[in-house]
Amino acid sequence: MVHPVVEGVRAWQEDLAAIRRDIHAHPELGMEEVRTSALVARELRALGIEVTEGVGRFGVVGTIRGSRPGQRVVGLRADMDALQIPEATGKPWASTHPGLMHACGHDGHTTMLLGAARWLAAHRDFAGTVHLIFQPAEEGRGGAKAMLEDGLFDRFPCDVVYGLHNKPTMPAGSFAIRTGPALAAADRFRVTFRGTGGHGGSTPHLATDVTVVQAHFVLALQTIIGRNVPAVEAAVLSVGSIEGGSPKASNVMPAELTVTGTSRSYTPAVRDLLERRIGELARGLAAAHGCAAEVEYTRGVPALVNHAEQAKVAFAAAAALVGETAVDPAHAPVTGAEDFALMLQARPGAFMFIGGGAGPDGTSANLHTPHFDFNDDIIPLGVAYWVSVVEQEMGSLRG
Repeated sequence: MVHPVVEGVRAWQEDLAAIRRDIHAHPELGMEEVRTSALVARELRALGIEVTEGVGRFGVVGTIRGSRPGQRVVGLRADMDALQIPEATGKPWASTHPGLMHACGHDGHTTMLLGAARWLAAHRDFAGTVHLIFQPAEEGRGGAKAMLEDGLFDRFPCDVVYGLHNKPTMPAGSFAIRTGPALAAADRFRVTFRGTGGHGGSTPHLATDVTVVQAHFVLALQTIIGRNVPAVEAAVLSVGSIEGGSPKASNVMPAELTVTGTSRSYTPAVRDLLERRIGELARGLAAAHGCAAEVEYTRGVPALVNHAEQAKVAFAAAAALVGETAVDPAHAPVTGAEDFALMLQARPGAFMFIGGGAGPDGTSANLHTPHFDFNDDIIPLGVAYWVSVVEQEMGSLRG
């Protein structure tokens, strides 16, 4: 049996799909969401919703007050930015901006929250206030941090805050969540090795060789995972670039070489361990070969940790729509990162995955790939999830 909210939203699904496809065709990078944030503000105002623009530069907050007495305040958050990936979907609504596309589904996230705004504005029989938080720059450009530093939860106090992200490798009609660490802390490192350089053909014995140092270093990095991180913990270390020397001078030993990479972890203790051991290995190996190492370790967003009580609320909200068997309450942690983690450090809340698959096997092209496109068929379910969260937090909404 189809949930009443899902059924109700289907009546205007095409309107929402048109909004989603318009956003998809006009992608904007983080902290450049001029058109997208204006579109969001315009749609919210058309619904008679109180709107605040420019929160954290391009963030938009819509406020809906329920008609029944109540002090509970719930925040619902969606992200708006796109990625620097050339699109290859071939869809009529494909990106009109070369080199940019909505490859993570933020166009769909924004649209689903706009759909929830439409429903909640018309059905205000709840006790409390809902803040609709449209965040810029989730993809590594500091959107959540910017909104928080601009007083997000001081200006728009929330008792709890919830997030939602599509996952195309899960079948449509399914949900997944977990209590505790759900996504990883994402950090990056940059190690610069310095030696004397030299003539690789005639006098290598007179040089200190940074290429040998980096070779030992790259191999030694994986011993951190295998021999320093406890076996019951999880972490990732990967090298992303190695730069040094010139292909036009293959007989010249470089005097400087740089290695960059990423690290992922779920607990503060493991995060600290990774930072410490990367530095120790780099400096120790460099010294052993008569070289020097300069280490930069930059912390990105922390691990996203779902709060127990709000994870239960999110589970109940999804189960009310699709049944408990279609909601995974113990989804495996994901080593991707999400800056919604910062909002969860500031307020209790939970982050839910909604299945987005549309292919014959129930899945579709993965996120951050040129062939990904958000599945418009799940828009009503995503809208209904947001409404169901409000219902769980504040009481029933009459249809």
